[in-house]
Amino acid sequence: MHLPHPSFAATLFLVFTAAYLAIRGVFARRTRRAKAVSRADLRDRLLILLVGAGQVALPCIVVTQPVLAFASRPQPDACTLFGAVAMLAGLRLFWRSHADLGESWSVTLELNADHRLVTEGAYRHVRHPMYASFLVLGTGQALLVANWIAGLAGLAAVALLMAVRLPREEAMMIDRFGDQYRDYRRRVGAILPRRRLRAA
Repeated sequence: MHLPHPSFAATLFLVFTAAYLAIRGVFARRTRRAKAVSRADLRDRLLILLVGAGQVALPCIVVTQPVLAFASRPQPDACTLFGAVAMLAGLRLFWRSHADLGESWSVTLELNADHRLVTEGAYRHVRHPMYASFLVLGTGQALLVANWIAGLAGLAAVALLMAVRLPREEAMMIDRFGDQYRDYRRRVGAILPRRRLRAA
């Protein structure tokens, strides 16, 4: 069965983006409380804005307005199909990451007074499943948005976010949890699950 023309892919991207924003909005409302520790500075807030621009603003503008047409590319049916699958998988992991963290989640580098180290659910397999979900969602965006610039903007922004923020986040967790986090880091991969060798 032949998939519809590229505007169908654009519509899918807009629907998935609306779902992404809805998930983030629900959990943001649930976690409105004062934080005991905050390392959120101007650099971190600018990174958040950059990710929002790359994941949401720019691609949504490009798929609804005639801009950046010089960077347009064909939209094969396979890109639409695999892009939809990637977005669904990314949204599932994105939601699961928020649900597992509960009130420990924050959009910036912050900790609650009673912050606990979450190591169950998605966090049993990777230390940063939310960043992993961003990468999967970015792959879906690259496949669904038929524009080289807007399609890859999400992945580029997330790559920069991870390069700058992950070391700071890891240091913050070590400061708070010490050897407990060091042991967790030895056992569990950051973004990809770590293969565990079975004893012979």
